[in-house]
Amino acid sequence: AAKGHYTAEFRVPKATEKTKVVEPLDYENVILQRKVQIYSDPLRDLLIFPIEDVSVIISRQRRTVQSTVPEDALKKAQSLFVKECIKTYSSDWHVVNYKYEEYSGDFRMLPCKSFRPDKIPSHVFEIDEDFEKDEDSSSLCSQKGGVIKQGWLHKANVNSTITVTMRVFKRRYFYLSQLTDGSYILNSYKDEKISKESKGCIFLDACNDVVQCPKMRRYAFELKTIDKYSHYLAAETEQEMEEWLVTLRKIIQSNTESLVQEKKDTVEAAQGQFISQYLPSYGRETDQLNKLSRNDGRQNLFSFDPEVQRLDFSGMEPDVKPFEEKSSRRFVVCCQDLSLNLLAQLSDQSEEGPTNVEPFFLSLALFDLKNNCKISADFHVDLNPPSVRDMLLDTSASKVEDVKGRSPGESLVHGIPESCLRYIKRGVFSVTDPHAEIFLVARVEKVLQGSITHCAEPYMKNSDPGKTAQKVHKVAKQVCSRLGQYRMPFGWAARPVFKDSQGTLDAEGKFSPLYKQDSSKLSNEDMLKLLAEYKKPEKTKLQIIPAQLNIVIKDIPLDFTNCVTASYIPIKPFEKSCENIAVEVEELVPEVAKYCYPFTVYKNHLYVYPLHLKYENQKVFAKARNIAVCIEFRDSDEADARPLKCIYGKPGGQLLTSNAYAAVLHHNQSPEFYDEIKIELPIHLHQKHHLLFTFYHVSCEINTKATSKKQDTVETQVGYAWVPLLKDGRIVTLERHLPVSSNLPPGYLSLGDTDTDAKWVDGAKPLFKIRIHLDSTIYTQDMHLHKFFQYCQLVQAGVKEVPGELVKYLKCLHAMEIQVMIQFLPVILMQLFRVLTNVTQEDEVAVNCTMVLLHIVSKCHEEGLDHYLRSFIKYVFRAEKPSVTQAKMTHEILVLSMATILKQSADFLAINKLLKYSWFFFEALAKSMAIYLLEENKIKLPRAQRFPDSYQHALHSLLLAIIPHVTIRYNEIPEESRNANFSLANFLKRCLTFMDRGFVFNLINDYISGFSPKDPKLLVEYKFEFLQTICNHEHYIPLNLPMTFSKPKLQRAQDVNLEYSLTDEYCRHHFLVGMLLRETSVALQDNYDIRYMAITVLKNLLIKHAFDNRYQHKVRHIFLPSSRPAPAAPRPSCAGAPRSGATLVPSDSLPSPCRVHDAWVSKHVAADRKSQTMPALRSRAGGMQARLQHLGSLDTSFTLNHSMYSTSEADIVHQALLEGNIATEVCLTVLDTISFFTQSFKVQLLSNDGHNPLMKKVFDIHLAFLKNGQSEAALKHVFASLRAFISKFPSAFFKGRVNMCAALCYEILRCCTSKVTSTRNEASALLYLLMRNNFEFTKRRTFLRTHLQIIIAVSQLIADVALSGGTRFQDSLLIINNFANSDRPMKATAFPSEVKDLTKRIRTVLMATAQMKEHEKDPEMLIDLQYSLAKSYASTPELRKTWLDSMAKIHVKNGDFSEAAMCYVHVAALVAEFLHRKSKYLLGESELFPSGCTAFRKITPNIDEEGAMKEDGGMMDVHYSEEVLVELLEQCVDGLWKAERYESISEVSKLIIPIYEKRREFEKLTQLYRTLHGAYAKILEVMHTRKRLLGTFFRVAFYGQTFFEEEDGKEYIYKEPKLTGLSEISFRLLKLYGEKFGSETVKIIQDSNKVNIKDLDPKYAHIQVTYVKPYFEDKEISERKTEFERNHNINRFVFETPYTLSGKKHGSVEEQCKKRTILTTSNSFPYVKKRIPVNYEHQVNLKPIDVATDEIKDKTAELQKLCSAAEVDMIQLQLKLQGCVSVQVNAGPLAYARAFLSDSQSSKYPAKKVNELKEMFRKFIQACGIALELNERLIKEDQVEYHEGLKSNFRDMVKELSDIIHEQACTACQEPTEVVLCA
Repeated sequence: AAKGHYTAEFRVPKATEKTKVVEPLDYENVILQRKVQIYSDPLRDLLIFPIEDVSVIISRQRRTVQSTVPEDALKKAQSLFVKECIKTYSSDWHVVNYKYEEYSGDFRMLPCKSFRPDKIPSHVFEIDEDFEKDEDSSSLCSQKGGVIKQGWLHKANVNSTITVTMRVFKRRYFYLSQLTDGSYILNSYKDEKISKESKGCIFLDACNDVVQCPKMRRYAFELKTIDKYSHYLAAETEQEMEEWLVTLRKIIQSNTESLVQEKKDTVEAAQGQFISQYLPSYGRETDQLNKLSRNDGRQNLFSFDPEVQRLDFSGMEPDVKPFEEKSSRRFVVCCQDLSLNLLAQLSDQSEEGPTNVEPFFLSLALFDLKNNCKISADFHVDLNPPSVRDMLLDTSASKVEDVKGRSPGESLVHGIPESCLRYIKRGVFSVTDPHAEIFLVARVEKVLQGSITHCAEPYMKNSDPGKTAQKVHKVAKQVCSRLGQYRMPFGWAARPVFKDSQGTLDAEGKFSPLYKQDSSKLSNEDMLKLLAEYKKPEKTKLQIIPAQLNIVIKDIPLDFTNCVTASYIPIKPFEKSCENIAVEVEELVPEVAKYCYPFTVYKNHLYVYPLHLKYENQKVFAKARNIAVCIEFRDSDEADARPLKCIYGKPGGQLLTSNAYAAVLHHNQSPEFYDEIKIELPIHLHQKHHLLFTFYHVSCEINTKATSKKQDTVETQVGYAWVPLLKDGRIVTLERHLPVSSNLPPGYLSLGDTDTDAKWVDGAKPLFKIRIHLDSTIYTQDMHLHKFFQYCQLVQAGVKEVPGELVKYLKCLHAMEIQVMIQFLPVILMQLFRVLTNVTQEDEVAVNCTMVLLHIVSKCHEEGLDHYLRSFIKYVFRAEKPSVTQAKMTHEILVLSMATILKQSADFLAINKLLKYSWFFFEALAKSMAIYLLEENKIKLPRAQRFPDSYQHALHSLLLAIIPHVTIRYNEIPEESRNANFSLANFLKRCLTFMDRGFVFNLINDYISGFSPKDPKLLVEYKFEFLQTICNHEHYIPLNLPMTFSKPKLQRAQDVNLEYSLTDEYCRHHFLVGMLLRETSVALQDNYDIRYMAITVLKNLLIKHAFDNRYQHKVRHIFLPSSRPAPAAPRPSCAGAPRSGATLVPSDSLPSPCRVHDAWVSKHVAADRKSQTMPALRSRAGGMQARLQHLGSLDTSFTLNHSMYSTSEADIVHQALLEGNIATEVCLTVLDTISFFTQSFKVQLLSNDGHNPLMKKVFDIHLAFLKNGQSEAALKHVFASLRAFISKFPSAFFKGRVNMCAALCYEILRCCTSKVTSTRNEASALLYLLMRNNFEFTKRRTFLRTHLQIIIAVSQLIADVALSGGTRFQDSLLIINNFANSDRPMKATAFPSEVKDLTKRIRTVLMATAQMKEHEKDPEMLIDLQYSLAKSYASTPELRKTWLDSMAKIHVKNGDFSEAAMCYVHVAALVAEFLHRKSKYLLGESELFPSGCTAFRKITPNIDEEGAMKEDGGMMDVHYSEEVLVELLEQCVDGLWKAERYESISEVSKLIIPIYEKRREFEKLTQLYRTLHGAYAKILEVMHTRKRLLGTFFRVAFYGQTFFEEEDGKEYIYKEPKLTGLSEISFRLLKLYGEKFGSETVKIIQDSNKVNIKDLDPKYAHIQVTYVKPYFEDKEISERKTEFERNHNINRFVFETPYTLSGKKHGSVEEQCKKRTILTTSNSFPYVKKRIPVNYEHQVNLKPIDVATDEIKDKTAELQKLCSAAEVDMIQLQLKLQGCVSVQVNAGPLAYARAFLSDSQSSKYPAKKVNELKEMFRKFIQACGIALELNERLIKEDQVEYHEGLKSNFRDMVKELSDIIHEQACTACQEPTEVVLCA
């Protein structure tokens, strides 16, 4: 109900019309006018934007020690494209730096050290406590005095409803121990172990005598209690019995003498410290102190918000990083050693050891087998030791070189001595796309000598190695001196590089053996085939050269130094020493967009690959076999031209040389080559640059004699080929086939194939095949890009522009290759922006330029490379001042052309792209604006003067152009419209930093007014995304001007509320927050998703401010203005939630963020005690509470949605930790608010002695904390708060109605059983103080009310089986007792003894708990138990009512509504009886209940039980009134309706009506009569449909002493709901008792005969179940006319058992007898219980003739009933007729007639009986006749034949009957069917 009231209080007007648009204030003017007010404000930094907000940072980080661009590059460059590239690589970056940028995003971006507290306090919750510790009863024994005696005894099960007999003793193990308050307790357990739950406990305080009772059993004795109640125990031997008796007598005696002194000591010792510590301090508590203690160690509520905890950065924009050179998988290859198996000691210095006998050369490269290509340049390594290297040098030169160290005049390359770069042994390889099929291949070459096979042979033979080595060495020395500069292939080896595609290095991988190189398989293609073969597991046919190759692959270490790039430029960090240098080996990346990256460094290499020379058919040269190719790069074809020194040399030689040779194949006329020549290209290339190839025949014979002619015959020139580099100004890099010329005429580049100057070999056929690969960051091979820059260069040079020409080139750029576009991204984009700003003439150029930008932007996005665009905008983009004076700035033109594109509706594709990628253009606008302001120094100007009006106008028109695309086309283009919405928000947020803020507010306003409240969910989402983005502005608080806008005095008095409600004024002055809250309040009227969205936005904003370190200490002051509307606006968030369709889902439902928000605001409102916040609360007394109401009633539903989290153990634990903290923090906040509230509204709360709705709500919140387990820490404060509350408002608890006191007692007692010790102590203390306050309240007379309520609460707890920790509860009772004993001010009063009396009574009540626990699962037993308790409280109506209520609860839970209704009726009767007696005493009251409970007798005769009420002290503090009675009677009506016993409703109503009439409650009367009308209508309905089934009855008997104990041999009538079958109830009982005793041990007896106990096996529990029917005598039947009457108030039941005298069950008609058993129950059904014991049984035996009479009588009655029904059930009628009239020989009615009425038989039976039977037959025939006639009237024609059959059967039957009994059948009125037997 409370919730209902609240929703009514805060209705927000339904927002159907458009949200009213409020014109925002002119921000700039306002600050100007209020300058003084602002500057004098102590918190002025919350009102003013900081001064240095934006700046430009110029910087650039490089990877290399010096720039990669050569120093004079710009001077040398001539083409515009090359120049722009060089500028891009060498210029600095310009970054606009927003000083407070980290504050301008989501809370996750804040520079907060940590959102999460360093140490999250761990909270203990009841539910987490260990269950094992739970029932440790030893805590009771291990105290003072400990166990005094223990041993086995037999205990009688005591149940007040039964007398104790011999057989119900159970063997139990008993412990007698003393408790800390000096009292004694006797606990019993199943066995010696104490760890189990105690089976029962007897408090010896409550005992007053112990006597022997041998009658009961040997060695038995009886413990008598004060309540005239006895425990029967029996020992196993006489000696044991004596010992127990002595001990127990001693204790009971000491109790009665009450040894006060001894008790005192025990008390002081045990809980002295707790008491002395707490009691006095409780007295001194004040609200202020409580508040301080609550504030101690408080956490920031938001730090536990799931969002904050998750800190999930996934949705956030990643940081934009500057461009980097591509990041790929890098690893370093260290070459250490290559040694073959022929070794010799070559040098004189012995330290070298044996070495190879000739030089070998390595080249390493990576091959990709998956993509079938080579993926790195070659890395050449020379591992030969000095003595072997010496073989290659002329002897003269070697002497000079041998001097260690560097030669003095040595040249430096990029600051590194050249000698350090000569023999590099470490190569850094990089792989963009690592996978397992990448191989590192090492090729081994040696000096040219002859055929490969011949040269490898000595290494592969096994003959004497020493001799062979010398021999080989000797030959090698000659070869080296003659052919030292030529190489030949020798062998190769390979190894895999990666284990997987993640790029894990295969560190264990080994090189394959060194395979001999096959001279026919040299090319890279062949190599890939060989690798594929080598990879296969089967053995390869490759020949192996024994060798050791020592090369290590490893990851690059972090401290990797001394590395140079492929162009030998040192990379940071680089050490001075230049030792052990590593070089980067260029990766050859496939030209795919996804592997492309924007170039940032200068690099200009050309790779040349000679592939194949076809010389087998040439006729020009005589000798052309061992062919060497020499490659040169020249810039002229004149006769005297020199080659350029720009080819990278091999190790040992110069770094850059002028020529390079390819490896030579011996005796091969069409050789293949695999060499790679790397060339450093010049910056400016012209037409004459070309490659020249010269071919030589090398003679290999070693002619020792002809030494003189040695040099002449080594090489013979055998042809030339050349290729120019440029074609149409671009480098062409395809595979080329070149013709070969035998001579080289001057000017050869201009020769054609047919020119005669050149002597072409083989008719100028293309004989020579080469491939060229360009690796350059300053040349492009893309034609469109090339032409565009060419045209721009012309225009710059001043050539007259042709109109439309530029547009043509721009349009061509759309065809540019994506790879090129990405590689030269910064260069292209900057050029386009340049063209855009330098537009002088038509708009067309600007629009086309924008279209190209758009094309590039969308291409990058499609390839997933949009991060390059972000880097470009942030670092590279820079609005340059236009070169033409009158041109506009970039941002001005861009805005116009964007608007133009959006408005020209033809090209929808372009529009959609522009919207989708609008962020790029908006970011460009913002950066352009920023740079313009900063570089022109306009940032110092007032904002209104910073930008021209034309720009503001253009922005406005752009905004208007975007709106329809978002608000109208959102469905067709969801992604585009969402992106546009978001990027526009970000742009406007930026504009707030640069422009006139009032103007931007207007833009925001215009945009938001494009939305409407009827929008679909998607648009609402856009709107909130937009608002959230704007509100995330880093200076959100100053933008809202959190200051008061004063008004004239008079007006101010009227609208004291205005500052706190969403008025237009408010929204104008505090524009952003006003708009956000307006939109939120509308959204809260909407469905769940939208409410959730709105609240989340608000919550995230609050989180952000809570963590914003700039405002930490001031945050609440700000928040009051900016959240002042919060008490008004988010009201529906709580109050409206239940109404508007979303039930409060416990998981991450709407309230979660909302409640946290409320808690936060209320915390700060409460904290800020300025008077001005008070009206906010007063104007809506209970505003806070409405929300607290929910906080209270939400079952701490902070359970967050777990699907969001991973669910490992640790996560779940952490989750629980957070929720614990949130719950605790919210709890404390609510307590703060309540305490503030109760201080402020004390008067209202006290009205009517505290019995008012407001008080109820405040109290309910307190109770909610006890109901929904709070953490230990929170409970400490809740208890303190409750203590304060009780002492503040005692009358609410101790005067008038008992509801509050009762509820409080119940909850406190629940806490007394808590597993958490501190909670138990606190609860006990609170309970004690409650009693004490009650005592004081009654002027120290008594605390009867609390006393009674506690007993009731204990009973209720037991009934709810909620009292689990029995032993813990005992502890709590001890504490209370000890409090009473040691409370000095109370010493002299009756208080301590009353407390003691109370604890005794509680302990008595507790005795029942063990049994309750035992029967928890057995509803019948549970109800019996509870009923016996209810009976024992005849004298205490409140307690009896408690138990009856509890029984009703159980019945409802089990679906037994009739029984529940009866419980309600009994409760009402109880109260009526009470009022009846009370009114006898107080004559003043008009006697309304003259009859007390007897008034209810018509409803149920069982009601007289309620008249047994005793009139004693129990009736003193019972606050029953007419009010209560009416409520209970209404409850009865409700219950009876549910039970479908509509007839009884009128009886109850007769009791209510006079009260209503007396009170003139006409509305209530109307309702009541409406109910009655409904009830009577229902009665008619069920009589008509026969659908109401009021229950089925069974007799159930239990057998088995060991199992059923006192139930053994008892019979009950069970009432089962509706139509329960015999099998159903049997199964239910089987299952129930099976669970109790073990399913094998329970058996159902199907037979209904009397059970002979001796025949039953005692090992089993037997249950006999028999179906019984209500039994009425004839007279009774005539009185009980309706079905209802025959099922209501019945207490006699019947079942019949067939038998024959012979002993069989069934026999022939003549011998069939029947036993009819009539059972009478002690109460009538329906009753407060489902089963009632049978207290009387009566049996009647029927002889065979009686059985016959009975049968015929039944048949007749059935027919009569069918015929007399209002609507005849035709099918039933026909079935019955068929059974009656079909004549069969030995069955049916005729069988009886033949057996008992034929002449031969009838004489055997008494004449009276025979006549009776005859009379029955007459009635039977008559009934059949009527039925047949009725059937004839009803049937349709298809059944006529069937009817005729029935009729003829009937005639036959009548005829035979007439024959048997000699009576004629005369037909009346000639109707054939109306037959009567006439005597």
